[in-house]
Amino acid sequence: MARQEGIIKLNGQIGDLSFYKTKNGYQARVKSGVSGSRIASDANFQRTRENMAEFSRATKAGKFMRTVFKTLTSQLADNRVSNRLMKEMFKVIKADSVNGRGQRMVLDAETELLTGFEFNINAPTSTTVSTTYKTEIDRAAGKLSIELPDFSARDLITSPQGATHFKFSAAAASIHFEAETFELNLQESPMIGITDVLVYVLLNCQLKPASTGPLFLLFGIGFYQEVNGTYYSLSNGAYNGLTISQIQGA
Repeated sequence: MARQEGIIKLNGQIGDLSFYKTKNGYQARVKSGVSGSRIASDANFQRTRENMAEFSRATKAGKFMRTVFKTLTSQLADNRVSNRLMKEMFKVIKADSVNGRGQRMVLDAETELLTGFEFNINAPTSTTVSTTYKTEIDRAAGKLSIELPDFSARDLITSPQGATHFKFSAAAASIHFEAETFELNLQESPMIGITDVLVYVLLNCQLKPASTGPLFLLFGIGFYQEVNGTYYSLSNGAYNGLTISQIQGA
């Protein structure tokens, strides 16, 4: 490994040499690694190609799922959600017991492994909403619902400083990952004061009856500050939560 002793400081790559800064000063090393063409054709890298194919499939599925629920996920603040979701999708792909190595994909039944995923790890709904709620999926009727029986928002909702109100949201979707098609229905509750005592919420989502593919039911909460009759999203969604409450594989 070479070390730069002169006054010229380089950072980056020139030809086969890579220059970089360490605590011991600026250093250089020869670029190493296997060429892309060799990985793509050499029999010794067959396993690598299989892993790359499934990794790519997991990344694509995670991106598509974020697109499906973009209306809600755009109101959250978690810059690592794409990486976290990709890792969970990779688990779904590895659970495929039908296709061979390198050909495994997101199968409908295995998507249930995503249940409980939090889209904002900094404000999970499991810690923000302490009351119990019921979820129901009726595939034949195309009805997906979330019910919160009477509860005290003052006691059971952990509201951030500055919030005056909040609202719940439900998102129901039928998703076909391979075809990249989906059906989505969103429902929201009215604004609820953070000090309200008797609160009852029922969110009913409607999809096409007897749809095929896995059905997803998401539950979310968003916080707001009311000023002169106008509700403003609090802290750009830093405290908003969204979780996958229930999944019914086909």
